[in-house]
Amino acid sequence: MAKKEQEIHETGSIEWTPVAGSPGVFEKVLNVDPDTGSVTRFLKYEPGARTQEILTHDFHEEILVVEGSFVDTSSNITFEKGYYGYRHPGMVHGPYYSEHGMMTFEIRNYEKP
Repeated sequence: MAKKEQEIHETGSIEWTPVAGSPGVFEKVLNVDPDTGSVTRFLKYEPGARTQEILTHDFHEEILVVEGSFVDTSSNITFEKGYYGYRHPGMVHGPYYSEHGMMTFEIRNYEKP
């Protein structure tokens, strides 16, 4: 199975849901493949939100910063609106902090790109 086919549509009615274990961090899931777990989502940090963990994943991850900025606190690098990244499985990243808030558009894919 694959992600659900969807014509372009307005996303304002999709609810933001809290990300477990990360106060002030929310996600808006746009589409998901129930068989693989691949997902397309927005991720939002409220002003002052901070994560505590260094992360690695078992999936490919594409990220585009669409609003605000955030800092990778282990490398002290700031990512701002317009920044893009692609992570292969196992790439180390985080933890993160956003002083003024931010939002990213993310595609997480368990299949080969």
